[in-house]
Amino acid sequence: MIRKIGIAGNERTAVNPEDQNEYTFSYTPKEFVEGVTKAGGLPIILPLGQPEQAKDYIDLIDVLLLAGGQDVDPSLYDQDPHEKLGDLFKQRDTFELALIQEAIRQKKPIAGVCRGMQLLNVAFGGTMIQDLSLDPSLTLAHVQSPVPLTKATHEITIEPNSYLAEFLPETVAVNSYHHQAVDQIAPPFTVTARATDGAVEAIEGVIDSSCILGVQWHPEQGFKTNPTDQEFFTYLVERFN
Repeated sequence: MIRKIGIAGNERTAVNPEDQNEYTFSYTPKEFVEGVTKAGGLPIILPLGQPEQAKDYIDLIDVLLLAGGQDVDPSLYDQDPHEKLGDLFKQRDTFELALIQEAIRQKKPIAGVCRGMQLLNVAFGGTMIQDLSLDPSLTLAHVQSPVPLTKATHEITIEPNSYLAEFLPETVAVNSYHHQAVDQIAPPFTVTARATDGAVEAIEGVIDSSCILGVQWHPEQGFKTNPTDQEFFTYLVERFN
């Protein structure tokens, strides 16, 4: 039976230059869809909705996948916004937090990429470094622009006996596009990968029988040129339980 991967969607508003009307789109990066499909799964995009719809959405899927995007609202981890904080989307935070709680209630696994990992950490009591410049020890170029995200730019080290260790080598190169980093780790999680400057690159844990995996890099952007990134999607579809 094909496994259904629910990808929590984002929204974007744009003005059509031809008629000057404003349109709002529900979307997820196409590469998430392609990565899941290539792994043999069925991608289902979950459009941004209301918290009370979370049960119906989670009923439809086997794995919840939280994608990247805006910064997580710092009020969720009891901090005031720093001047270098990026865009927020509070409705998205609220909806995805409801999806997380419902997935756990239904004992379904959850994976998070970039912002998705950060939200998982915040959801269970962790905190964020609101901008990498606030921690001088984080010296790598974690925003690799203008280098394309299809290329890996720095290495991470993976802990043994982790979910990641089931499909990745101990040391692997990843891409990097984030201006924030996980700070205090939520109690349910352990850090299972770090960059060479110490930045948290992965967290894992089990909450009420729900397996949870978060990664800071972007496998959806690298899988076409980097086979180890495709392994992320293969793991979600075939073995992540």
